[in-house]
Amino acid sequence: MTTRSIPAGISMEGKRVLVTGAASGIGKATALVLAQLGADLVLADLSALETTKAEVEALGANCVAVEGDLTDDAFLAALFAGERLHALAHCAGILMRAPWNEDPDWNTRFHRMMDVNVRVPLQIAAAAIEHMAAHGGGHIVLVGSVAGKTGGTSLTTPPDYSASKGAVHAIVKWMSRSGVGRGVMVNAVAPGPVQTPMTRGNNNGPNLPLKRMGTAEELAWPIAFLCSSGANYMSGAILDVNGGAFVG
Repeated sequence: MTTRSIPAGISMEGKRVLVTGAASGIGKATALVLAQLGADLVLADLSALETTKAEVEALGANCVAVEGDLTDDAFLAALFAGERLHALAHCAGILMRAPWNEDPDWNTRFHRMMDVNVRVPLQIAAAAIEHMAAHGGGHIVLVGSVAGKTGGTSLTTPPDYSASKGAVHAIVKWMSRSGVGRGVMVNAVAPGPVQTPMTRGNNNGPNLPLKRMGTAEELAWPIAFLCSSGANYMSGAILDVNGGAFVG
């Protein structure tokens, strides 16, 4: 059996990557793919990380797991206070599926959505740019959504979620202008419907061009590419990963 080496352009050997939302879904899948590519990892999530950490280490990667709330400014800042990070894959986010116009706590829900899905990406990207620029550059990847471009794949997509992901796309473009001259590339992926714990109960798969929803791993590989030197000439891009659900 022939052993193939990882191409230099996507190898993450010697690179240290912070992955948020790493306990499940796209974040966990991204951590596992980056481990396969040779990265050392810092995992962050509000939920328990023991399972992801064990699976990452089983792949031979060095791994540190830090549990905490990214809306806590002190916790977020501490993620960048240690040794050099070469890349950030910010996969943390929330989706509240209850019909927005029937939610009696709409105002509270709206502000929570914007806090987690807009303020945190803005602050974590800004902190990452400062950290990476001081260490010779790096790569930042945020997770937007096809909903941020189209308003949603169905009438059940909440407007606050769509708005928050449209804001992420705008943050990427603004942060790219801030980072690219300092050697920091800032990009995003815009997933279509993906099978994760956050989307459990979404039965829209048969209505999509591929007749199914995407998998977390199918998002993880593009994210890992954007974390690698293969994306050294990409910045400000919103990469569509939606199985053809949206073209435009």
